[in-house]
Amino acid sequence: MKAVKFGGTSMSTAESISAVVRIIKNDPERRYIVVSAPGKAAGEDKITDMLVGVFKAAATERIRAFDAVRTRFDGICRGLNLPAGFLDGDYRNIVAALPTADYDYIVSRGEYLCAKLLAELLHFDFTDAADVIKFRGKTYDDGYTDSVCRIGLSAHKSAVIPGFYGSNEKNEVVAFSRGGSDISGAIVARAVNASVYENFTDVDGFMTCDPRIVPHATTIDVITYKELRELAYMGANVLHPESIFPVRKANIPIHILNTFNDKAVGTKIVPTEDFLNGKYERARKMPITAITGKKNFFSLYIDKSMMNAEVGFVRRVLSCFEQFGIAIEHVPSGIDSMTVVFSAVDEQTSNALLKAVRDEVKPDHMHLTKDVALIAIVGHGMVARPGTAARAINRLSNAGINLRMIDQGASEINIILGVSDTDFERALVALNGEFEV
Repeated sequence: MKAVKFGGTSMSTAESISAVVRIIKNDPERRYIVVSAPGKAAGEDKITDMLVGVFKAAATERIRAFDAVRTRFDGICRGLNLPAGFLDGDYRNIVAALPTADYDYIVSRGEYLCAKLLAELLHFDFTDAADVIKFRGKTYDDGYTDSVCRIGLSAHKSAVIPGFYGSNEKNEVVAFSRGGSDISGAIVARAVNASVYENFTDVDGFMTCDPRIVPHATTIDVITYKELRELAYMGANVLHPESIFPVRKANIPIHILNTFNDKAVGTKIVPTEDFLNGKYERARKMPITAITGKKNFFSLYIDKSMMNAEVGFVRRVLSCFEQFGIAIEHVPSGIDSMTVVFSAVDEQTSNALLKAVRDEVKPDHMHLTKDVALIAIVGHGMVARPGTAARAINRLSNAGINLRMIDQGASEINIILGVSDTDFERALVALNGEFEV
């Protein structure tokens, strides 16, 4: 049995939804389907963006603003030959709630309506996500959801479930962050004990590098949960990074597939332990799985004699970042120095941060660099291949690229390199040339 999620591009038009119906009907194991709201179409915004506009409208104007959403769905229904007025009852309920409805309720109605029409097309049961995905206040309640979802879906041989939202103890609709339908699909996959969680989108899978920068980048056939977390953290946005947690607990693999390319084999995301134990044979034998990265980081270099003997020094530095709500990316350090890498902030915040650090630890020297790009070299194979970091450093040196930072974790699954923003693209090309990922 398979749990399947279709993204917004897959659900954007009557034609794409017809393709979704064919995909589901081609495999009787595809029985539990999670959908996003329709994405962009020709001349049309994403439904969720349109609903954000409905929320932002004055209470007296929300119903008028919702007319554009209704028009978009009515057009999809006509293209699918669904009965006229099929969604009218749902429209009435939504319109009645609009004047006082909160953000989460309004922006989640795209998934709700999309699941309704797909269930009708497939003759599957419709199961409202509010009934099976639970929050405590605004916080997702994983344990309670697992029980409720298992029981709720066991009553349905096949079902379509809206993604992106659930409900709390007050029966209020609560939404995940944008892209949260991936999480919903993973929750459903675990609840029904699926053999695989298939996630259909508009790309062939995870790539070895950004193909806009490295044209010869290829699709990764197999990747582990751990590798995915590293790549997602560094900007590979094919899948919501939090979506792996429900299925990882149940050792359910994820399969990324392309709704619009049935010849693509996609990317399988598999339990790390199974991969390391030889259950999956990766086609490539290279130590590197992928190379990715992001721009727009700052790095704060702090130097102080006898820093290593000053108990609590690092904690006190990091407490200054916490004071300003700044998340830390990396903290490479030496005996008398440390560097803190963090996402770029405005000038007022950076100046206040520098003063706080200076007052707190009184460094001998401190320097803020504002144009740092981070590159992640990711792969389990590095453990068995010595010299990967040396090869990367040599390659950048030969390309005339200055290395500003290197940070390699004890797990040896990734190496983080820091270069200037202006060298970012050249560094990706150079590193891919070295490792031929």
